[in-house]
Amino acid sequence: MNTQCKLLNAGSVFAALLTAMVMTGCTPTPQQQFAARMQTQYGIDKREVEAGLQQAEKKDDIIALMTKPAEAVKPWKDYAPIFLTDARRNNGVAFWREHADTLAKAEQQFGVPAEYIVAIIGVETNYGRIMGKHRVLDALNTLAFYYPPRSPYFTGELEQFFVLAREQNWDLTTPMGSYAGAMGMGQFMPTSYRKWAVDFDGDGQVNLFQTPADAIGSVGNYFRIHGWQTGGAMMLPVSFAAEPAGSLLYPKRDVAPLNDLFAAGMQAPVALQPDWQAALLVFDEADGRHYYLGFNNFRVITRYNKSPLYARAVLEFAGQLKAAYLQPSTATATSATTPPANSSRAGVGSR
Repeated sequence: MNTQCKLLNAGSVFAALLTAMVMTGCTPTPQQQFAARMQTQYGIDKREVEAGLQQAEKKDDIIALMTKPAEAVKPWKDYAPIFLTDARRNNGVAFWREHADTLAKAEQQFGVPAEYIVAIIGVETNYGRIMGKHRVLDALNTLAFYYPPRSPYFTGELEQFFVLAREQNWDLTTPMGSYAGAMGMGQFMPTSYRKWAVDFDGDGQVNLFQTPADAIGSVGNYFRIHGWQTGGAMMLPVSFAAEPAGSLLYPKRDVAPLNDLFAAGMQAPVALQPDWQAALLVFDEADGRHYYLGFNNFRVITRYNKSPLYARAVLEFAGQLKAAYLQPSTATATSATTPPANSSRAGVGSR
């Protein structure tokens, strides 16, 4: 009998709750199982969780966006212009100048150059201008219960969102974010928010929505935790006499020693040692297909968002930002710190 029924109030052990329901002739729904698990694992009353889930709405447009992200359907020549714009660069330079001291502090503490932190926040939300138009509760509920391909991942993120909302004293329906449930200027998923977001301005709160210092410090901390190497190589163009096998390309072949790439006929513009490690990337550019090595720090950016397109956009945008920042100030952009604007697509990342 697969009918909806309320969880029994006898016992606090997840298995006992489910057993009791089955014995009464009720098969618990996924939402009821979720609520029971939240009670046993996190101490949040299942009735509170069920009440929260009842406020969530299934959004078909979120499923549509999840199945066709820009990273999956666009070649580099079409993807790059989305993010590498004069307006975004001007906003980035303004953000950098406004928060130069905080960025210098983050660079010193985490070893991540300012231009990469500024680039991430720019690519993700255009410096807080576009932080997402979806209720985070709706996004995570939809993807946890109605999107089977990634249900386990998003169920875990929904769990963490309930815990985070309690820790931050949020109303569950208030936070807005991307179609994947990412939040704030740096678009952190709930797990990342709880694990790696930092109170970088020392005010006792971690606020990635309205506090640029916390966003800056959190991006720097995320990169450090995931293996950023200060001064490490990023990306290098290479060539092959014949097209390399697909098994050599990222992500089938991740960062690894270069021996097999040399054996496949790789040529590089600089001397490389066979035991150095990198992934082999391929991009369709305006003049054809090109190959690159992606080294450790490039791989770290893909920990923020797994798409090589995204990582390259961050890399190239960082270079543009640094060059513009070092030029005499001619930017006419408005203030870089603009609180939530929820009218457009945000959160190309899912971290």
